[in-house]
This record gives sequence, structure tokens and C-alpha cells, in this order.
Amino acid sequence: MAFNFSAFSYIIALIVDAFLIFFSLFHVIAFDELKTDYKNPVEQCNSLNPLVLPEYILHIVFNVLFAASGEWLSLFFNLPLIAYHINRYRTRPVMSGYGIYDPTSIMNADQLTRCQREGWIKLAFYLLSFFYYLYGYVIALEREHLEQT
Repeated sequence: MAFNFSAFSYIIALIVDAFLIFFSLFHVIAFDELKTDYKNPVEQCNSLNPLVLPEYILHIVFNVLFAASGEWLSLFFNLPLIAYHINRYRTRPVMSGYGIYDPTSIMNADQLTRCQREGWIKLAFYLLSFFYYLYGYVIALEREHLEQT
């Protein structure tokens, strides 16, 4: 069975997407805990902010692999979320460290609802992406097999 760079990029995307699903699920649970007052905002933001940059970087890494392997449809599928991540990080509140969640404003009802909705939308996007990458992996392997015969 053949294994090409396109299939490799889809395998990496599948593995990384599993981590991104975990990150977004963690965000949804964390914002639900904030909404129900199980944790204080400072503690929660200190646990959420270190995950922001790794999430963004992981998402960009496998999209660079898609660009290098010529998987343009997969890259264009991810471009809106990449643009959103860049804009979200660019317009983050002024803080001393990395991250986008400010403990002083996270408890505002509209801010908390927006962050929780963002987590659910990202979770849905990453779940759909997982199955799309699985399909893309199978198609890439099949395409390579047909080229060899």
C-alpha cells in the first residue's frame, strides 16, 4: 500500500484534531463551571489561557501541511477558523501573559455566553473536521493506489 505526503498530512490532522476536540471540550466544561459558580474566574482563566496558543498553533501546523501537500479544499475549509483565531488573539484584552480570557471580565453574562457558544461551535467544527480528515485520508490513499496501478 502506498503512503504519500497527502495521506501523511491527513494522519497528522486526525491526531491533532483529536487534541483540539479535547481542548474545546475542556473549554466548554470550564465555562459551564464558571456559569454555575463551581470555580472562581481567576483560577479558571489561569487554567484556560495556557491552552489558547497551543490550540492555535496546532491548528495552523496541520493547515501548513495541507498547503504543502496541495490539499487546497481542506485548507480553504479551515481558513475561516484560522482567520477567527488570528482576529480573536489580535483583539484580546490587555493582560500580562498569553491568553485571551480576562478574569475581570469573563463573568459578564454576555462575555460568558459568547465564550461558551464559541466553545460549542469549535467543538462541532472539530468533530466535523475529524470525519472529513478521515475521509480525506482514505481518498488520498485510494488516489495514490490508482496512480500506481
